[in-house]
Amino acid sequence: MGGEFDSPPIFFVHLKSNPMTEFLKTAIDAVHEAGKLQRQHFGKPLNINAAESHDIKLELDVQSQELITRIILERYPDHAIYGEEGLTGNQAGEFQWIVDPIDGTVNYYYGLPHFCISIALRRNGVIILGVIYDPMRDELWSVEKGGAPTLNGVPCVASQRDQLSEAIVSIGFSKSTEAIRSGLPLLEKIAYQVRKCRMLGSAALDLAYVATGRMDAYIESSISLWDVAAGVLLVEAAGGRVELKPHLDNPNQFSIVACGGKIDFMAL
Repeated sequence: MGGEFDSPPIFFVHLKSNPMTEFLKTAIDAVHEAGKLQRQHFGKPLNINAAESHDIKLELDVQSQELITRIILERYPDHAIYGEEGLTGNQAGEFQWIVDPIDGTVNYYYGLPHFCISIALRRNGVIILGVIYDPMRDELWSVEKGGAPTLNGVPCVASQRDQLSEAIVSIGFSKSTEAIRSGLPLLEKIAYQVRKCRMLGSAALDLAYVATGRMDAYIESSISLWDVAAGVLLVEAAGGRVELKPHLDNPNQFSIVACGGKIDFMAL
């Protein structure tokens, strides 16, 4: 990513009030509309905008972000969109929506029904809202700063397991040489200690699963903000812990460890 994606530091802090109901409604409307579009095209021939050695960019990624952008900026024309498919709106403004229109594009392209839409809202660098939507399972995670995280309206809690030997952990890493060199030793180390390791192909859903207690941890050495912004807020609000560190050579890439509150995965 180039300099155009440079952004202020991210802070995940807790507020005492929960005044974001209109913003939350906007995010939910946007993910539902994008999800409808993605269900309509799932399993059908797709146009590829770019095919890299280990990644795919679909025309549908762009269409989904454009749809989300239209819904948000029609309601809040002075806001900004910071998305995987580009920037729109007033980037110098107070509010910035962080959008991953399809998190799990390769899964989607291959007909694997494990992908989602992720939207977060930050105000002056502080994340105040997060929504993750799995359109194939019709599962919607949402959280507002200071409020309880929910899955389809029901409050969710991070894993309460306290034994590493009982844990299920997702280890993610891209196919870059650096990511493989750092990811494979970690995978081998953890695989001997936990019940199961998984690589599911959607960082946002991994975080949603941690927030719901379906998985005990998600670990990845190089991930973008749009992949994790909503999920970080979910995990922390659900009683879990997150360690999110920007790369020294690229502040728009992060390493992340997210887990339930009773096993110290940060120490592994």
